[in-house]
Amino acid sequence: MNTVTLPVANVRCMRCVNKIRDAISLLPQTEIIDINTEQLTITSDTPLSPLFDAVTALGYQVGYHYQLPLSGLSCGRCVAKIEQALAERDDIAHFNISKQLADVSGSISEQALTDIIVELGYQVVTNPQQHNYNFNLTGLSCGKCVAKLTTALTQDNIEIVTIDKNNLNVKTSLTANEIIALVTTAGYKAIAITPSQPATLIDQSLVSEPKPEPEITAPPQGQATQLLLSGLTCASCVASVEKAIKAVNGVDSVNVNLAERTALIYGQASPQAVITAIEQAGYGAEQSEDDQSRRLRQQQQNQQTVTTHMRNAMIALGLGLPMMAWGIFGGSMIIDSTASQISWGVVGLITLALLVTAGKDFYINSWKAFRHHRATMDTLVALGTGAAWLFSMAVVIAPTMFPVAARHVYFEASAMIIGLITLGHALEARARSRTSKALERLIDLQPQTAIVVENGQDIERPLSEVIAGMTLRLKPGAKVAVDGYVIDGNSYIDESMLTGEPLAVHKKTGDHVRAGTINQQGSLLFKAEHIGSDTMLARIIQLVRQAQSSKPALARLADTISSIFVPSVMIIAILTAMAWYYFGPQPASVYMLVAATTVLIIACPCALGLATPMSVTVGVGRAAELGILIKDAEAMQQAASIDTVVLDKTGTLTEGKPQVVDNKIYNALTREQLIQLAASLEQGSEHPLANAIVESARQQQLALSPHSNFNAYTGLGVSGTIEQQQLLLGNTKFMHQNEINISHAEADFDFIASQGVTPVYLAQNGILAGIIGISDPLRDDSLSAVKRMQDMGLNVVMLTGDSVKTAHVIAAKLGISDVVADVLPDGKAAQITLLQQQGKRVAMVGDGINDAPALALAEVGIAMGSGTDVAIESAQFTLMRHSLHGVADALELSKATLRNIKENLFGAFIYNTLGIPIAAGVLFPLTGTLLSPVIAGAAMALSSITVVSNANRLRLFKPSQQHQEK
Repeated sequence: MNTVTLPVANVRCMRCVNKIRDAISLLPQTEIIDINTEQLTITSDTPLSPLFDAVTALGYQVGYHYQLPLSGLSCGRCVAKIEQALAERDDIAHFNISKQLADVSGSISEQALTDIIVELGYQVVTNPQQHNYNFNLTGLSCGKCVAKLTTALTQDNIEIVTIDKNNLNVKTSLTANEIIALVTTAGYKAIAITPSQPATLIDQSLVSEPKPEPEITAPPQGQATQLLLSGLTCASCVASVEKAIKAVNGVDSVNVNLAERTALIYGQASPQAVITAIEQAGYGAEQSEDDQSRRLRQQQQNQQTVTTHMRNAMIALGLGLPMMAWGIFGGSMIIDSTASQISWGVVGLITLALLVTAGKDFYINSWKAFRHHRATMDTLVALGTGAAWLFSMAVVIAPTMFPVAARHVYFEASAMIIGLITLGHALEARARSRTSKALERLIDLQPQTAIVVENGQDIERPLSEVIAGMTLRLKPGAKVAVDGYVIDGNSYIDESMLTGEPLAVHKKTGDHVRAGTINQQGSLLFKAEHIGSDTMLARIIQLVRQAQSSKPALARLADTISSIFVPSVMIIAILTAMAWYYFGPQPASVYMLVAATTVLIIACPCALGLATPMSVTVGVGRAAELGILIKDAEAMQQAASIDTVVLDKTGTLTEGKPQVVDNKIYNALTREQLIQLAASLEQGSEHPLANAIVESARQQQLALSPHSNFNAYTGLGVSGTIEQQQLLLGNTKFMHQNEINISHAEADFDFIASQGVTPVYLAQNGILAGIIGISDPLRDDSLSAVKRMQDMGLNVVMLTGDSVKTAHVIAAKLGISDVVADVLPDGKAAQITLLQQQGKRVAMVGDGINDAPALALAEVGIAMGSGTDVAIESAQFTLMRHSLHGVADALELSKATLRNIKENLFGAFIYNTLGIPIAAGVLFPLTGTLLSPVIAGAAMALSSITVVSNANRLRLFKPSQQHQEK
């Protein structure tokens, strides 16, 4: 038996450890000696590949993974030679060999693997030549596609510079064909773009085609279809509808929102098939394609519901109140004569007419539920009111069959219960209509027409006729019709309705404008870029809608309880009736009827079903008003328990617009020559610090020279040749690796770093030429936002790839004591894991591609809205305004929403927990009376109204420090 110790990754808790333990225990001739969250020790006589496959299938990583660039391989026989040697090794689980790369995983060390390759007569390239490739991409339709391709390209020998749905820029030692093969394997297509050699930098006006905006993407799970539902009354109905929809072929997942009476379905199933399944389950459904018609139909449905319920409630109460008053003020409700039989018989028939008109929906819905073998709120109401009416009619028709004391009629109970519950539904529907006000306000932002400029003429056209590429005019006071970019003019645009930012934003040529924002002053000409459902406003509306339909863990718990609640109540009612019949005082039949009916009425789970979706709908809508986009309700529940916030420095705490602010020279170069050389080297890089150097050269109108042999080293620096001069630009590690003497410049380096400026060395032909100091200024509100988060009891951590000295200077300015500096891009996720292993619940805030793994790994990822597609796709929260106060707002609102959900659930649970025993008669020995079914009906209606009203309090939520927002 061979003993092997292997590292494991992504194993975050003992639950993960146990899953791995269970999987390995199924492997033959393999025994676990020790396992924890960091490593695994086993004894085995079998190959490693089944072990690696078993662990990888669970989503974890095991062993070592190497990607070694190769040279000296000229044909397939060379490849086969290495493959044969590796196949004979027991310490190698998987390998994939090409003429350029050895991709190997196992327990073998890197040195041992290198020795095998060298002994076969080939070489492992220690410093492979880096290439910069640009590709046009096709087949990517959303941010999810971008994230998928990013994952496929996340390899040690590939650095992703930029990536979006249409373009890819990478730095790699692989060939262009190998990159294209990786893209093809991921399911997309790539075409290499032949790079043009840059000549000199010239002063030019703003480009007509600006950089694409960051994309706000809803979390796609296949095709999303929203249906409007009817016939839903409680959480049990929600469970029934979800079950019916999930049974349809092609449905991946579904969320039914009781508060809005909608179903959001993901998958490839046809809407008609889903509608048919819902109708067969006893409910109604219809599809509405666009937001305006959907909203109009929802308003019509809700108004019709309120009107119908109010009319039925008034009819029922109009009959029930006089009867109840008759009994309260001394009128006889006992059948003691033929006259009373006749009079109460007429009342009974009138009550029956009420039940089959105003109360018919309860009975129809309960019959549908019975046919589908389920029980709902309507079942409880129908049983309770039906039992009261049947008992009363039996007394009227054959009073002699009952003891004298039991000849009491309860027609007023049937009428009052129908009236009160229907009135409760009407008030609930009216209050519920307010929950989607935030979404309606977003929809209202979209204008219905746009002014198109054609042949020099301004023509007003319906929005449906506007296509991408058209030139549109935006007049003062008008709303922007579609997303686009300004081609002429300048003005101030009010974007507060989308970003929550109160100050208007100045727009000039090249700047983006967004649909729904309002022009304040000047006139603009802009080019239409995204229209219809592709505008940022449309994507925000879709994201809000999906988040409002999602469910946190608390909601799933409530759904589970509700699914068994109604049958349990019916059993309790039967047991209550039996107990009163056999053990209660005389007349036992009266007590039995009153207790059982009251239990059925008061136990209605409507409040329980509304508790969570009402709070989520209002909370997500309020977040959208504050410029916070939330992907799902689960994220809000996670965010409410966050205790640590990790902030990326560049672009999050800082402006993200670095500037050259200092320099030191150690040879005959002038300052201009130093900047010119550095900018010429960096002109092909997309790194923020590189942009700062190039922009400094642009401002000084310095001509840049073509470069060759350009290579980028992640987390270290860049190298290349400019006019036959070998240049190195990077940090201290990079200089040491290349044996550049920097001892005489370390004091200057430390002094620049002590000012909170990032210093980088420039070496020329192996000799240090100078230092360039680059500063990324802090945002105006970073200090107040950090202090606010600390006042909330949060531990704030700054994470940066900057030098330790620079990082600590910046952290000191912000009052942050916990700093993690000098972190390579791929080390950010590891820092999140380390905090989680310490028991922290982490929120990660970032905006770059290299932040995406950390955003995805944290309990809550928060992306700045100005960040990349991949960062936004990996996060659960997106801040539409570039302010860290949005982070505090998001966490405060999440806590307020979760607290509101708990209040609703507590109220619903306590209501039923206390109400059912009281209705069953536990207080009878003390009071001598039973709870009236009429009072039970009123209490049930009141509980639903209370839940809805409490949820609507979230609409009044205000951040704790609004005055600090700029």
